[in-house]
Amino acid sequence: MMSKGGFKRKSKAASEIPSSSLADMAFLLLIFFMVSTTFRKEQDRDVAFPDAEATKKMDDARKDVLHVFVERDGQVFINDQNVPMERVNAVVGPIYAGNPKLLVVLRADTEVPYQYIDAVQKELQEANAVRVTFYTNLEQRITRERR
Repeated sequence: MMSKGGFKRKSKAASEIPSSSLADMAFLLLIFFMVSTTFRKEQDRDVAFPDAEATKKMDDARKDVLHVFVERDGQVFINDQNVPMERVNAVVGPIYAGNPKLLVVLRADTEVPYQYIDAVQKELQEANAVRVTFYTNLEQRITRERR
């Protein structure tokens, strides 16, 4: 007579997640995100930046910098998107409100008429952008100091 039978009962399902393959999955996810991410490249512009005696290199994080380009014909580009002059306030205002550490960098050619620079500055004032700086030719100043 068999008392318990000839078969053993299987153990219940494991209550732990197997950790042996977690490193492989993390590595595959890392590779996936590296391959599928696109990096935004700024458009090249043929611009001769103005010289300045008191130029200082910026140390702000890239996410805290908003580039405003002013072309010779009065066109304004905010982070490579063409924006009409009268809409600069409407575009910069919400961005600046969302990030109070934002630094607006005004980049203009030496040939841009002052009326366009003045108009952009007034639009930035209406947007309450208090951290505004002018982009100047830093490389020339550095080579001048090395001599």
